[in-house]
Amino acid sequence: MSTLPEAPAAYKKLLRRAREIALATSAASALTWDQETYMPAKALPYRAEQLAWLTGHAHRQFIARQVGQWISECEQQGFASDSAQAGNLREWRRQYDRATKVPARLVEKLERVRAHAREAWRQARQQSNFALFKPHFDKILALTRQMADCWGYQDSPYNALVEGYEPGATAAQLRQLFAELRPAIASVLAPAVAKSAAVPPDLLRGQYPVAAQQAFNRKVAEAIGFDFRAGRIDTTTHPFCSTLGAGDCRLTTRYNESEFAQSLYGVLHEAGHGMYEQGLPEEDFGTPNGSAVSLAIHESQSRLWENHVGRGPAFWEHWHPVACEHFPSLKTFSPAQITAAVNRVSPSFIRVEADQVTYDLHIILRFEIEVNLVEGTLKTADVPAYWNEQFEKMFGLKVANDAAGCLQDIHWSIGLMGYFPTYTLGNLNAAQLMRRAASENPALPGELARGQYNSLLSWLREKIHHQGSRHNPRELIRLATGEPTGIRDHIDYLRAKFVGP
Repeated sequence: MSTLPEAPAAYKKLLRRAREIALATSAASALTWDQETYMPAKALPYRAEQLAWLTGHAHRQFIARQVGQWISECEQQGFASDSAQAGNLREWRRQYDRATKVPARLVEKLERVRAHAREAWRQARQQSNFALFKPHFDKILALTRQMADCWGYQDSPYNALVEGYEPGATAAQLRQLFAELRPAIASVLAPAVAKSAAVPPDLLRGQYPVAAQQAFNRKVAEAIGFDFRAGRIDTTTHPFCSTLGAGDCRLTTRYNESEFAQSLYGVLHEAGHGMYEQGLPEEDFGTPNGSAVSLAIHESQSRLWENHVGRGPAFWEHWHPVACEHFPSLKTFSPAQITAAVNRVSPSFIRVEADQVTYDLHIILRFEIEVNLVEGTLKTADVPAYWNEQFEKMFGLKVANDAAGCLQDIHWSIGLMGYFPTYTLGNLNAAQLMRRAASENPALPGELARGQYNSLLSWLREKIHHQGSRHNPRELIRLATGEPTGIRDHIDYLRAKFVGP
């Protein structure tokens, strides 16, 4: 861990405790990753106990009275405001004040319920039967509300939940943001759909063997900067990225042999997460300075590489010959045709496969449902019907089954209430970061057209990754882009790309 020679003894004790806690939490991450990838079904009951014990142990280690004393001693000592030590201390204080309000037995209970709910969701999704998941969802929601009550909140219990993913964000702020964003998206959507109408929805549909997809995806991920000496890609029901320890970042995706783009853009998205994790100061692993500062910052990295890079015309100009080597049927299409196909705008059911224009509408829908659930104005039994009704209003489509509706995402099954808004915040941040990166490096478009990603990654390393949690997320974006998170750059980008002058 990086420390200054004059660091007080209390700070060194905090570093030591943080490393000890990281051993437990990273072990829990490894077990969770295994549950998603290779764990046999009969292992679930014991796996739930393993995860509950490790999580509870880590929680008890952190909420110990002496940890609070060490934090107070360091606060009295003081550090330079922009130092790594000050960032660590700020986050330790914020996290400690939250953690000490929650009893360890509640943390363990939630972890145990999450493990079983995750498997129930998977089965329910496969059978498109919400009733199989509902009893577990009831438990998740009840425990989530208990956690919010323990943390305390003003105005809405949702505020206590979103704080865990995006410090400083509130339901009221998000409502205001989405109220501004929704009509702006509507102004782009109709002309974007009209412009895409000439592109057949099944233009790229064909035969793409999984082995060929895996080989191509690996080449792309490695080219943009994901380090396979410190990571790998596996297969899951729902794509995700997980860090199991220093130098060990796991990506996952899912495959459709008829549509190679599903796995490709899943990998680009998760590789964006992975490169952020790999770019954090490795020597500080386990401390805030060795951790991502927020989920909206994390999602900015995934959305940037998936969309601003991976769906740009420069991407397919460069990768078309390589893609044709893996998928010979693509030889019948030009780079421009493939670019048009992967950017086709049309309302659709599945969030992770949504086009860039309608994507944020998926997030707004989930945000509204989450707030209603947490505040008690919506019952879990009514979620499928409410989802379907609201989805038809927003997208003009009738949801045929639960798998294409309220069961499509894993998040609720693992208690991630409050996470979804960070995807849209990530979109906004990504647009601002790309604008600033291009303004500071006019050669960037040419580099991307040649498949040269190092300067963009290096810029992100300097501005975002290497910063860890030195700054809070709002300050980090302001320092990196020159302004706070807002919708202007994102809407300007969508309008320029999908509507034109």
